[in-house]
Amino acid sequence: MAKKFHIKKGDMVRVLAGKDRGKEGRVMVMLPKDNKAIVEGVRIVYKHTKPNQTQPEGGIIETEAPIHLSNLMLIDPSTKEPTRIGRQRNENGKGWVRYSKKSGQILD
Repeated sequence: MAKKFHIKKGDMVRVLAGKDRGKEGRVMVMLPKDNKAIVEGVRIVYKHTKPNQTQPEGGIIETEAPIHLSNLMLIDPSTKEPTRIGRQRNENGKGWVRYSKKSGQILD
């Protein structure tokens, strides 16, 4: 059975803890096995590389590192503020949709 997460790929999130606290970005990749996500512009790390065919000079590359899902909170599209997520049945009663607990708006 697949895990259910409060955020999905493409969501706007705010970082709640760590050195990047308060930063916002879009979720680029979800890593469900580790309960982590890669967020655009958050948790930048520097990787030192040797010269190779793609980078003949080598050098230092900036990349985003994964951040734990417990340190992220979804931003409500209507209020632009962080919000908790709830789940409720679809209109037809067959599936589940996420909704914002702050505004009550359906997110999916």
